[in-house]
Amino acid sequence: MAINTRQLRMIAALSLPAVITNITTPILALTDVAIVGHMGSAIFIAAIAVGGTMFNTMFWLFGFLRMGSSGLTAQAYGAGDRRGAQTVLARSLLLALLIGIAMIAAREPVCSLLFDLLDVDGSTASVARSYFMIVVWSAPAVLGLYSLTGWFVGMQDSRTPMWVSLFVDVFNIGASLMFVFLIRMKIEGVATGTLVAQWAGFLLALFLAVRKYGWHKVGFRNLIDGLPRFFRINSDIFLRTVCLVAVTLWFTRTGAMQGPVMLAVNALLMQLFTLYSFFMDGLAFASEALCGRYLGAGDRPMLSLSVRSLMGVGIILALVFTAVYVGCGEWVMELLSSDRPVVELARHYSVWAMMVPLVGFGAFLWDGVFIGLTRTRMMLISMATAMLTFFALYYLLFPMLGNHGLWIAFLGYLLMRGVVLTIAGREYLRSV
Repeated sequence: MAINTRQLRMIAALSLPAVITNITTPILALTDVAIVGHMGSAIFIAAIAVGGTMFNTMFWLFGFLRMGSSGLTAQAYGAGDRRGAQTVLARSLLLALLIGIAMIAAREPVCSLLFDLLDVDGSTASVARSYFMIVVWSAPAVLGLYSLTGWFVGMQDSRTPMWVSLFVDVFNIGASLMFVFLIRMKIEGVATGTLVAQWAGFLLALFLAVRKYGWHKVGFRNLIDGLPRFFRINSDIFLRTVCLVAVTLWFTRTGAMQGPVMLAVNALLMQLFTLYSFFMDGLAFASEALCGRYLGAGDRPMLSLSVRSLMGVGIILALVFTAVYVGCGEWVMELLSSDRPVVELARHYSVWAMMVPLVGFGAFLWDGVFIGLTRTRMMLISMATAMLTFFALYYLLFPMLGNHGLWIAFLGYLLMRGVVLTIAGREYLRSV
């Protein structure tokens, strides 16, 4: 599959900043654990882990604010419609503000519901609740950053969100250290550091958006006119995310059902998937920006060329990661865990994790393409089909093969996402 040199430079310029952001973001979580690890009780570490999971689960469902913004913005950018692009941002920020306020207003029942889902015990729950009740006030800022990140990507600018993300991480670490060790606020200090950093990052991103691209007043009629399409796109992405979360939670639940060692094994092998996804997510960002841009400009040849180039890069990345995992997979697992029984047992299932790059690259790339094209209904259809495939394979194979059956079901889920979108994508490109 031929890769155009100019396209390759554009793909690299858009994807590499996103990859850097993905790789550096876990440093913040590690720093938070290190900070609470010096507070004298394992409860603080457990509480920060629970709190992080609570917010990841809650905010994950509203990822449509980023994805829905990027495709629409990229199309407006390609059409040379600067006011239209800013209208997309205004709509997305308004929705982010409303959802964030609703989260704050419903923080008590939301916290209780998440505790029930995670089955948190009393001592940990008390500390985690203190953390949650402070950080939840950052909800409008976090969701606003989702909107701004998607908007920057649509404007063919992935460097600005990278710098904002790095700023938030560094600010958060500095603020948390100050609140915990200088002001002696303990878990409340970590939470306050996160709260302040998220709002600082949101304000910085908003300032940079206005400074770099200017701002034209968005009329109320313009804001309202595009709402039906805006909500349709976002509702499709939201329902798609629900399907994705269902598979992820069931995978984790099944590992837990098999005992703490098997849960640790699956978590360890999933790190191989996570490492690969850091790079493929960056490539998906480039897919959103370029495909939306050329669709908006009505440039069918460049749209087709972009898709071919992206697929070529995706295949190369999949082959490289597969080779690395086959050749160095055991070394990577030993690097990630010093628990010998877990690493030894993981070897029995590692072949499935090593197959993820080749099986899953299509799902990542076509997701980015379809976001850029704002063909979100097909994304929902593919994810729903993949979810049904996962559960069908799970109920068929898990009773006979155990954890092997679980991993085969997960690979079937990834493969089905890519297959459905590949068929739909080729048909679409032939029709435009």
